[in-house]
Amino acid sequence: MTVSLFDQFMSPTYLGVPLLAIALTFPWIFFPAPTLRWLHNRLLVLQSWFINRFTQQILTPLSRGGHSWALMLTSLVVFLMTLNILGLLPYTFTPTTQLSLNLALAFPLWLATLLIGLRNQPTAALGHLLPEGTPTLLIPILIVIETISLLIRPLALGVRLTANLTAGHLLMQLTSTATYVLLTTMPPVAALTMVLLFLLTLLEIAVAMIQAYVFVLLMSLYLQENV
Repeated sequence: MTVSLFDQFMSPTYLGVPLLAIALTFPWIFFPAPTLRWLHNRLLVLQSWFINRFTQQILTPLSRGGHSWALMLTSLVVFLMTLNILGLLPYTFTPTTQLSLNLALAFPLWLATLLIGLRNQPTAALGHLLPEGTPTLLIPILIVIETISLLIRPLALGVRLTANLTAGHLLMQLTSTATYVLLTTMPPVAALTMVLLFLLTLLEIAVAMIQAYVFVLLMSLYLQENV
């Protein structure tokens, strides 16, 4: 039976029941719950420090009206980062390699920022479709171009996250397969590919964290334009 390289991205099922919901809810078990104690363990202190730093960095360029999104954006980046990193473990499934899931996260948030802008400042929101000082002949063309660029924002968010994680997983699988094949025939070359696989794993851990941060950062920039 021939196994395709893309079989690892198929949603797992058990007795015909998709396990995607379990894969999405399972990471929350690893998050330590806050307590009322004055002294906490190191993991909880590290988690609080990371959340505070991220929230401060994301909300600094936003106006006061966008601060109500702090809990949602912080929870989203922690959730995405956990899913991406856990997906690098052997015999696991990465839900964020599914374009449908990423679009389901990106589209409602993008639509909410757009509706907030149209409700609070419709003139400024519609003014983004036409740059100031545009020649009269170019006005219809630029409006169409800016409208298209506005509508493809959620698609770009979902495709960026999916493509980066999928490419990384494929590279790791190809490198590990090459290491396994060369282990018996060419051990020195297999050792080099094993070192390459280790470095690639470190790179993918960084990519998993960076892509989650970029996803939320771009969403905060869209929110900044409309509040």
